[in-house]
Amino acid sequence: MQIGIAELIIVFVVALFAVGPDKLPACAKKLGEAVAQFKKYSEEATREIKESVVEPLEAAQAPLREAVKPLEDLDKAVQGNVKDIKDSFAGIGKQKPPAPKEKPLDEAPAEESGTLGDPPAADGAAS
Repeated sequence: MQIGIAELIIVFVVALFAVGPDKLPACAKKLGEAVAQFKKYSEEATREIKESVVEPLEAAQAPLREAVKPLEDLDKAVQGNVKDIKDSFAGIGKQKPPAPKEKPLDEAPAEESGTLGDPPAADGAAS
């Protein structure tokens, strides 16, 4: 929650009317000291909670995380093996689609004569 300039002005005017111009600086000083003390106590409470609860909990969790890591790796390996087995059994009893036939290399289109290059030599005739 953020307080803008307009809200601060309204609070100041209300405080001016409620307390009076003579006592307003003293009240503002007391309010500032109270806010500073509240901030100090809340930071101290946060630090104590962190030291007494969060850090010991993290220290207790570290060995558990290390113990679980090999189990997670084993689980991944088992899941991979199960998937491979399911894939291998999925095709049982089903016909495989016929493989597309490829043309043999002998049936490649022949080059036409009269293209660039030497003309074909006649059989038995030497020039």
